[in-house]
Amino acid sequence: MHGSIRSMVRNLQMEYVDLYLIHFPVSMRPPVVEGGLAVVKEDLVEMDMKGVWEEMEECHRRGLARAIGVSNFSCKKLEYLLSFANIPPAANQVEVHPHCRQNKLRAFCREKGIQLCAFSPLGAKGTAWANNSVMECPVLKQIAHEKGKTVAQVCIRWVFEQGDCVIVKSFNEKRMRENLDIFGWELTEDDRRKISGLPESRGTFDFFVHESGPFKTAEEFWDGEIVAGQSTNQVAVRLDPTSLQ
Repeated sequence: MHGSIRSMVRNLQMEYVDLYLIHFPVSMRPPVVEGGLAVVKEDLVEMDMKGVWEEMEECHRRGLARAIGVSNFSCKKLEYLLSFANIPPAANQVEVHPHCRQNKLRAFCREKGIQLCAFSPLGAKGTAWANNSVMECPVLKQIAHEKGKTVAQVCIRWVFEQGDCVIVKSFNEKRMRENLDIFGWELTEDDRRKISGLPESRGTFDFFVHESGPFKTAEEFWDGEIVAGQSTNQVAVRLDPTSLQ
């Protein structure tokens, strides 16, 4: 792991990274195709979480990462990690938006001093890893219309008001400016009530579920904490990097 992060830092032409995360609570055997994007159901193995976290802590001690954290961890997995961690995770990055509110996980993280970070705060239209319908939600469209804002701004403002870190991605200058225009106004109590009543659904990362792997069902992967889970029918595949060129 030290070699991996050293290589990454060198490629970034930096001395360290601000935050280094465990992306998923699962491990995989090395890919057959070197450099391949391997998510192969037969290659899934149980993570040695204690061993991996010790290596993460060493990266922090060596000054390669100012902070270390996790991504896609449930309350149960965080509880287990905290039982042996000398350096607790600074952050847990998960799907968060008005249709995936993560109230239980947020409360747990807040109690333990872990910052919840929201990926896909606008949903993830056209992808297999998050809710696809957030931007088309009639309730959010109505709130946005009443405020003279966009649905994206309403979503980002809502996540911000929860105290979460918001991770948005855009290469469009106009949208980048809109994403920053979430200050100087706020959602009303009625807006929050309407959002709290929205049905919840989320990506379940089905590609980490297989009968031969550590997680046999999506419920096992999320430790029964998945609320109104949306199966995206994700399939474990092996990609040849040459096909992406």
